[in-house]
Amino acid sequence: MTQKTAKKQIKTKGERQKINANDLASEVRAPQKLTEDNIKPETYRKWYELMLIGRKIDDKAPNYLKQALGWSYHAPYAGHDGIQLAMGYVFDRETDHLFPYYRDMLTVLSAGISPEEILLNGLSKATDIASGGRHMSNHFAKPEWNIHNVSSATGNHTLHAVGVARAMKRYGHKGVAISSQGESSVSEGYVYEAINGASREQLPVIFVFQDNGYGISVPKKDQTANRKAADNFRGFKNLRIIHCDGKDILSSMNAMYEAKRHALETSEPVIVHANVVRIGSHSNSDRHDLYRDERELDCVKAHDPMLKIRRLLTRNKIYTEKELEEADKKASKLIAEAHKKVIKAPDPDPSSVHDFVLPEAYPAEKYPDGTHSEKGEKKKLITALNETLKAEFRHNPDTFLWGQDVAYKEKGGIFNVTKGMQKEFGPERIFNAPIAEDFIVGTANGMSRFDDKIRIVIEGAEFADYFWPAMEQYVEMTHDYWRSNGQFAPNVTIRLASGGYIGGGLYHSQTTEGALATFPGIRVVYPSFADDAAGLLRTSMRSRGPTLFLEPKALYNAKIAETVIPDDFEVPFGKARIRREGKDLTIITYGNTTHLSIKAADEISDESGREIEVLDLRSLIPLDTDAIIRSVKKTSRVLVVHEDKVFAGFGGEVVSQVNEKAFEYLDAPVKRVGSEFTPVGFHKNLEGAILPSAEKIKKAALELLDY
Repeated sequence: MTQKTAKKQIKTKGERQKINANDLASEVRAPQKLTEDNIKPETYRKWYELMLIGRKIDDKAPNYLKQALGWSYHAPYAGHDGIQLAMGYVFDRETDHLFPYYRDMLTVLSAGISPEEILLNGLSKATDIASGGRHMSNHFAKPEWNIHNVSSATGNHTLHAVGVARAMKRYGHKGVAISSQGESSVSEGYVYEAINGASREQLPVIFVFQDNGYGISVPKKDQTANRKAADNFRGFKNLRIIHCDGKDILSSMNAMYEAKRHALETSEPVIVHANVVRIGSHSNSDRHDLYRDERELDCVKAHDPMLKIRRLLTRNKIYTEKELEEADKKASKLIAEAHKKVIKAPDPDPSSVHDFVLPEAYPAEKYPDGTHSEKGEKKKLITALNETLKAEFRHNPDTFLWGQDVAYKEKGGIFNVTKGMQKEFGPERIFNAPIAEDFIVGTANGMSRFDDKIRIVIEGAEFADYFWPAMEQYVEMTHDYWRSNGQFAPNVTIRLASGGYIGGGLYHSQTTEGALATFPGIRVVYPSFADDAAGLLRTSMRSRGPTLFLEPKALYNAKIAETVIPDDFEVPFGKARIRREGKDLTIITYGNTTHLSIKAADEISDESGREIEVLDLRSLIPLDTDAIIRSVKKTSRVLVVHEDKVFAGFGGEVVSQVNEKAFEYLDAPVKRVGSEFTPVGFHKNLEGAILPSAEKIKKAALELLDY
């Protein structure tokens, strides 16, 4: 999306009618503070009708479970009515982005989602607009309206809201991101990362805390020393905090309109802390009578927002008692009609489970097998990465890069892979991130939600070993496309400097692909040579969906990894490459051990004339099983070599594929070489004893050849 396009879009008026005091014009807030006296009767009626419909669905939801029809997870919102009604009404689907949490039924009803769509979600039907029944019930979304499908990991969508707000600011788009959650989820570290990042970057995000005093059964006093969780953020600069009574419509409306006005006018984040009550249990699997006494339960019922609004409506003669009864019947009829349609809706098709695991990748048609015959000057692997990044940033102006230490003066990361990029492309596109790996990954997910044309490259951590704090958002990213039924995929390339052979020890020399490749929904690549690094990076950056790009840092400047690189080189995902032809044994490998395997194979050839084929996988997910099987058929012996630990390493999957699909072609058991089942030590003697070497590979290969 260009800035011009973004500005054009924000002028488009929403189809949904706004509710404002004295018509509230069509602005983001009332021209004056809302009071009982300056709101038109028809406005009150619309509010009440929405609240009534929401409550009837809220009460009806558990019955579906009792009848074994669905809604096996339901978190009632009763007691949160005021703030949820207000959130939905200030949200404009043409300009804003909304990230509701699992208790936000009235929020999304107020934002325009229909009762039928709510029921489709509750019953997990194939036509559910949020996920087609793939995600848990009570996770409401409508991606086409920018009402996002969020996780069950409570509060993690705060990072996505910050990311999309960053895009709004970069593209000059006048809108806000609204992130909603319970007060207990504020204890999560990634919420602090999100609010810290939003305040540092001065982004238009509204963080709504719906404070009902409990995190399931855990009382608020066990979550925070402050009585109000928002007060934990008092010291943050560029952050406004607004408190309101979330049970009261007017207090909530005033708070949300003021928050939106402030965020739009100042481009600063706002926390709206709404004091609410939870009238029911946490969910239909919780019994709140086990931890709340009768007096407390009577007290929260007395504070029911529906009782308050009904008193207001009759006191101001907006409804008579008879009209209230008629409104009740009308709401019941509306829900009954929606129920009849939803019951007939199709259930998800079991045969569809493999749909939307990953979007189609960039086809890389110029070099369909990922090889070339270019002649000329060889380049280092680090040069290949740097030049490809720059070329792709010139190719696509909607490309961004951030990470730790990637954009300070002439420095470009610990290893200078991004050297010179901020100087050429500017701080709007190349910038540093805090030392907060979850924030780096989560905001990439969020920023990519603003427009599908956006492509993001992040250094997920300075070393792959430090990536573990980001695992929560990494897992989230792998789910998104499948969970949203193909409606959203984060277009993000996660770069990680991986592996050992540099004397780095713990947190600087481990390999991580054995763990990271176990998640469906992300591509994992691991080049060994400069040309493959360039070609795979280009394909990653042009593809939809996430890619984990693992870089063997020991090879950044190694002469053995240097190759000639065509300027437009592309490598398709899932295409292995034969780096050495052979007929007597196949070594299947990738990364640093590709070169060790070639060395071992050359030595065996020189000594005995036996020729070993070295198959460089390059791409782990997807895996080129066809190339593996072809090589096995040719040589009948297989040695799997990788830098990661043998025990539970990625090689175990490769061995399994060989045994299942090519067992009859084997003349010997499949053997593996990898690291010892220990951390990688710092002293060179320890590192040498732990990591694979050409000598270890040669020994294992000879044993297989002589089997």
